[in-house]
Amino acid sequence: MAVDLVIDLENTPGALAKVATAISDAGVNIAAATCLGNDNHAELHILVKHAEAARHSLSIVGLGVSREREVVIVEVHDRPGELADITHRIAKAGVNLDLVYVATGDRVVFGSPDLEGLKKVLGVAP
Repeated sequence: MAVDLVIDLENTPGALAKVATAISDAGVNIAAATCLGNDNHAELHILVKHAEAARHSLSIVGLGVSREREVVIVEVHDRPGELADITHRIAKAGVNLDLVYVATGDRVVFGSPDLEGLKKVLGVAP
């Protein structure tokens, strides 16, 4: 199971390096990341398989996980229209998305309030 962890950070030089170091020190691979922020604050999403180890390592350096949840990862072809095709299938099934970002290895991460519906439409085992 892949987990999206959200870490709220002060938007300062070295903040991402601190997170990346803590996660790697725990032996956890970051399979994807996306960050949104403004002048003072950033919200970092990271995709990991071993959430407990990541949380523990972050807490050691004084950082916490503000939210976490299971997400669905889909392998895709790196071609024009791939995201459109997938999201049209999701929309046709009436499933709303509230998170999407690209992961390593031609994969896309999706989050939804209807995780089971999302898994069903994407053919992912529950």
